[in-house]
Amino acid sequence: MTVFNNEYNTYDEVINILMAATSCSFEEACIETWEIDHLGRSVVHYASEQECEHVAGVIRTIGIQVSVGREP
Repeated sequence: MTVFNNEYNTYDEVINILMAATSCSFEEACIETWEIDHLGRSVVHYASEQECEHVAGVIRTIGIQVSVGREP
């Protein structure tokens, strides 16, 4: 599952939603948020498609674009 950068959400918002949605640590959420900001995207979660869709739904609640699918 890939999360994409936008110009609207703050670092704190992204870190908090990643921790809430994926149950990752603060440190992992910070690294993923840095990648999203500097690289334009980050793969933030690996799981079944059903679980990824659920997690994506949580992340989307704050207006962040998320893509769920198999990585090439």
